[in-house]
Amino acid sequence: MKKFDKERVLLAVAGPVIALAVAFVLSAIVLIASGKNPVEPFALMFEQAGFSDIQVLIVNQASMYYIAALAVAIGFRMNLFNIGVDGQYQLAAMMAAVVGAHANLPAALQVPLLLLTAVFTGAFWSGIAGVLKVTRGVSEVVATIMLNAIATSLIVYMWKPDVFGVKVGNNNTTGEMYESGWIPGIDMGAAGEIYGLVILAVLLGIGYWIVLNRTRFGFDLRASGASESAAAASGVSPRRMVLTAMLLSGAIAGLAGLPILLGDTHTYSLNFPTGIGFLGIGIALLGRNSPVGIAFAALLWAWLDKASPELDFHGYDKEIAVIMQGLIVLSVVVSYEAVREWGLRRQQRRVGAELAAGHVLGANNTTKEVAGR
Repeated sequence: MKKFDKERVLLAVAGPVIALAVAFVLSAIVLIASGKNPVEPFALMFEQAGFSDIQVLIVNQASMYYIAALAVAIGFRMNLFNIGVDGQYQLAAMMAAVVGAHANLPAALQVPLLLLTAVFTGAFWSGIAGVLKVTRGVSEVVATIMLNAIATSLIVYMWKPDVFGVKVGNNNTTGEMYESGWIPGIDMGAAGEIYGLVILAVLLGIGYWIVLNRTRFGFDLRASGASESAAAASGVSPRRMVLTAMLLSGAIAGLAGLPILLGDTHTYSLNFPTGIGFLGIGIALLGRNSPVGIAFAALLWAWLDKASPELDFHGYDKEIAVIMQGLIVLSVVVSYEAVREWGLRRQQRRVGAELAAGHVLGANNTTKEVAGR
């Protein structure tokens, strides 16, 4: 491996490692300040990761986090902040649940129909923000925040019994979906089932890497994110790339809620997971927009979620996991900036050394030519 490649790998790994180390230290300080053992909570959570049923829960939760983080990462690569992933996946899951409860096709048609419903719903909802940005210059951050609020209101409206809602006790639901739309899980025996759409998360990660690194579209996307003016000079339309990136981000976001919808709940209710889109932002940051990095970050987040309830039985607040997640996000921002500046300084020193070596070589050659005359 070349020296330059080694430095790139070092820079890519240094940020997440520093962020995690700082987050662990700061979490320990919080525990010490509250008069608690700073080590035992982490030991308890690591112990939970060894149980097969917890492992299944972690993988299932990580699959949803991973898809949401990929959606966020696509926006990041285009220098866009799609903060609306949360509203996009919830509205998409709602629409898929409604379609699944009213359409009863053979499984070979029903499942693709539900997937496409989620994809097009997410793309449509993010596309609104994309159109506003390219036509009116509206910030995608402001637009997607407003669209999140509108999506929540639409979901509440569709829960009304005279629209698509079905009241089950005190719970608002869309009614149970037809079984032809259910996706069987991977049976792990007494540990439970891994969602069948975990495979979809893996395929999306592979597709994300191929599209960004092995296609012209991926090159144009990264180039436009790095410098719109430079991309435009090479014939790439920045507006088209912004709209395309928002549509693609929303389409993937629409799939984030389907692993649990089609693999477990089979209805969209008040108990449906929320906030996955916001968590995806931190996961994408920690994973540095890399499909492999995002996978590790998603597993870490899921581990914190699923292992922390054990803390309640040992006199610790499980919210320590939430504190740690927040500290990780803060640490990521600080450590990445520090690593970036360190990398720039190293690059400047290397270029300076090469220029100096070139001047010395040129001077020596000139001396030899004069001596030869």
